Amino acid sequence: MFDIVSVGHLTIDSIFLPDRDTPFVVLGGSVAYSSFAARRLDATVSVVSKVGGDFPKAYMWWLRQEGIDLSNTIMVENAKTTRFELKYNSNLSSRKLRLKCKAPPIMIEDLPQSFQAKAVHIAPVAGEIPYNLVEELEKHCDILSLDPQGLVRNFDENGNVVYGSLTDKRVLELIDVYKSSSEEIKAATSISNLNSAIKAVHDYGVKIVIVTSGMKGVILSQENSILNIPAYKSEKIVDPTGAGDVFIGGFLAEYIHGKNSLWCACVGSAAASIAIESRGPTSFGDKREIYRRADVLYEKEIKR
Repeated sequence: MFDIVSVGHLTIDSIFLPDRDTPFVVLGGSVAYSSFAARRLDATVSVVSKVGGDFPKAYMWWLRQEGIDLSNTIMVENAKTTRFELKYNSNLSSRKLRLKCKAPPIMIEDLPQSFQAKAVHIAPVAGEIPYNLVEELEKHCDILSLDPQGLVRNFDENGNVVYGSLTDKRVLELIDVYKSSSEEIKAATSISNLNSAIKAVHDYGVKIVIVTSGMKGVILSQENSILNIPAYKSEKIVDPTGAGDVFIGGFLAEYIHGKNSLWCACVGSAAASIAIESRGPTSFGDKREIYRRADVLYEKEIKR
């Protein structure tokens, strides 16, 4: 029994920031960022993933040192790890994403024969999770969470991302918690109006819909109520990569314990505000600091 099992490709990312002429290469993937954040909040975490023989052993060591279970992360020696190139603009408000290579998909037979989790977070980055795998995962958890970014990304011949609709929307019928950016939810639903897109996701039976908007904060929609939760103002913004993934890691780590969703969202925002203050998935603060920042946001929301 784990608190959270995250499913998706671990990646190797080359990140170009405006203050550097050359990229820095770092461990990436939604499952990495979300798992690091959840561990900071003392959740027990496992990652189901598939990497190539080029995946650095140092990354494996790093993940294990953080207390993340990798017993169901498969290394395919003759394959390549999924790799992305990320180029940010001068004020870090947008980026260009390019897929350089892709690991094999994760299949039902890659799952452990028996496991149970309070929450399973499905976090594909490049279409590596088929629908039948989601169906199977739904049987092994109390809460099923989805970030569909890797299901709405299409790639041209150069690996550049082109967003498309969610090809198999049946996946939404299985989900309890949905999280994506505003661009991704519009692509997933093929609806350009944000509020209408949120409603469309709810119409599939999704209880909680979360839309991230960078430094504008997040939209939390549930039970016919929509809350706009501001981002915690970070001391500095160094690298926004993975902020949404850190958010959902923090959110789920609290949500599995029955905390109210507003508090969970404040914790997610607080964790994300720490993560973006350094390069790559290297700094997530400690539990005390995450909760301190979450308290600031929560008090503001309660008093509104």
